[in-house]
Amino acid sequence: MKTERASSALADDALVRAAQAGDLQAFEELVARHRDKIYARAYSMMRNEEDAMDLSQEAWIKGWQRLNQFQGDSSFATWMTRIVINLCLDAIRRQKRQRAESIEEMDEDSGGVERHMPVVTVNPTERLERAELRARIDEAMDKLSPAHRTVLILHEFENMEYKLIAQTMRCSIGTVMSRLFYARRKLAALLADLKPAKPS
Repeated sequence: MKTERASSALADDALVRAAQAGDLQAFEELVARHRDKIYARAYSMMRNEEDAMDLSQEAWIKGWQRLNQFQGDSSFATWMTRIVINLCLDAIRRQKRQRAESIEEMDEDSGGVERHMPVVTVNPTERLERAELRARIDEAMDKLSPAHRTVLILHEFENMEYKLIAQTMRCSIGTVMSRLFYARRKLAALLADLKPAKPS
């Protein structure tokens, strides 16, 4: 019990060093701390609970396997987020290859997914307070194409620079800028339509 309490008080970098030395309990503590964020990022990209759960679990397996490659240039959470983003992008590319002709229909037909509750909630009180706004944003995000949704997530939520987004998405910086412009414009239009008039 004492060691568990001690490990939960340690900073991420200390836990990473312990995990790199083979301490599985330290890695489990890192998973417990960051699994909500990693799952949420996978879900925001995939728009499907089962896919998000599978890919976030795969990300943790890869994180453990590649832990010795982590140099501490960014935070551990950022490093793990990049792993899950790459897995999601690969999954989206596979889906695109398999069902290229029906991507648009798929986007339109997925309108109910945002109503599903995530498997793990970080802060139930905060979720209740923001539930309506989140539902609107989720619904709008659902209507973006996978490419537009992804570029928006990487730039707005992960604060990635154009150059890094272009490398991650395997496209030109110009394409990134264009997709971001259209994604923002479409999202703003969708949210404007969804926004109810506020009582005075």
